[in-house]
Amino acid sequence: MTQAPTKICILYGGKSGEHEVSLKSAASVVKNLDPIKYQATIIGIDKAGRWHLQDAIESTFIPGQGNALSIVPSSQKVSIVPSDGIHSGTRKLDIDCVFPVLHGNFGEDGTIQGMLESANLPYVGAGVLGSAASMDKEIAKRLWRDAGLPIVDFEVIDLTSSTERRQASGARLGWPLFVKPCASGSSLGASRVSHARDLDAAINQALLFDTRALLERYVDAREIECAVIGNGTPHSYVPGEIVPGSNHSFYDYDAKYSDPDGAKLVAEATLDEKTRENIMRTAELAYAAVRCEGMARVDFFLERKTGAIYLNEINTIPGFTNISMFPRMCEASGLPYSDLLDRLITLALQRDAGKRDSRYQQ
Repeated sequence: MTQAPTKICILYGGKSGEHEVSLKSAASVVKNLDPIKYQATIIGIDKAGRWHLQDAIESTFIPGQGNALSIVPSSQKVSIVPSDGIHSGTRKLDIDCVFPVLHGNFGEDGTIQGMLESANLPYVGAGVLGSAASMDKEIAKRLWRDAGLPIVDFEVIDLTSSTERRQASGARLGWPLFVKPCASGSSLGASRVSHARDLDAAINQALLFDTRALLERYVDAREIECAVIGNGTPHSYVPGEIVPGSNHSFYDYDAKYSDPDGAKLVAEATLDEKTRENIMRTAELAYAAVRCEGMARVDFFLERKTGAIYLNEINTIPGFTNISMFPRMCEASGLPYSDLLDRLITLALQRDAGKRDSRYQQ
């Protein structure tokens, strides 16, 4: 007897500054889902946060960037109903598993995960705690530091911090340094600061995207990334490398998404065996320390002068576009895109099955 396809709900778009990236990632996910194994329901979330059930899969081709899913407004209200899944109008949608392809705020910070938990819906990727801790760069770094993992020295500035406090933090870390929002993605609001006179402006820019700004010591380093997959037992893949273009001082938003020459993406970095193994094992430990599940891309600095490695950040819903590093690194290690999606959906369903025996009352 032929097995019925698993019903997957793709959530994409969203309110974050990475809305457009999500449209491209979702197009790649839909394209690579095996139509024999899966039946896709797609729900686009517009920039105002409204949910729209799509009657058909519509996409637009963007030269040099591949396809991007469209979001066609729907007259039917889509809502998450506690303990009863996702509804469109008065109809409950038939969904076995949700695949959130939502980058940044309201997508990988634990908010959507909490909503899906309340609706008793299995979902791909990290849970509420893992998502929230990973999205918050300050919390992730503190957890990694407590676990004895290597991080770059940092300071945190909030909206109440005085100019004196800001300047003292900058002076302690030294120049140049990096300033970025604590909980934002795609380098939004991030900048490199070379002089004390430029620090206030950089902090104010970061605070447009969050209530806290992270100041981080500069490291002259290669930017290495490592894909990790798994629930209780993380498994890492051979690391890749980001090589920023000569017209960018770091891998900023423009280098990632606007400038075609912004960076060279190397799916398999040239590393000696000891360094490669160290990065892969550290990635697994970092993943476990923030209680990540499903998948993540762990980013590192590899210091040029000393060869030391430092954890930079972790992304629980990394890019899934046709050029994104996460699927490319997995494929370079022998896990093709379609098989990667199979694996992630299987992990989501396994985690959900494992939680069903948990009690919530005496």
